[in-house]
Parts: sequence; C-alpha cells; structure tokens
Amino acid sequence: MFTFLLWCLLFVISWPLALLALVAYPFVWLLLLPFRVVGIAVGGALQLVWAVVTLPARVLTGLR
Repeated sequence: MFTFLLWCLLFVISWPLALLALVAYPFVWLLLLPFRVVGIAVGGALQLVWAVVTLPARVLTGLR
C-alpha cells in the first residue's frame, strides 16, 4: 500500500520517471532474482551450521 502511494506521488511529480520505473521494475526484479536465491541458500547453510554447533548444548540441557 505504501509503495503504491509513493508511486502515485512520483507520478504526480514526474510522470515520465514514474512510467520508466513502472516499465523497468520487472527487469530489475529478474536481474536481482539470482541474488535472492543465493541469499536463501546461504541463509539455509548458516542455519544448518548453527544447528550443528548448538546440538551438543541442546542435548546436554535435555529436551523441554
């Protein structure tokens, strides 16, 4: 909702820039998609490492 209001404000101030942003948005999204996939993979790998590192402490404290 907030993004839509910002776009409407940009359209009122400078409609050519707003139309350029509207056309360029899908291309920018496609360009950034690989970085999102890499971020998800790295986040999952870091969570796995954290789970392996903290496993002994969780086993010693017992399950609750």
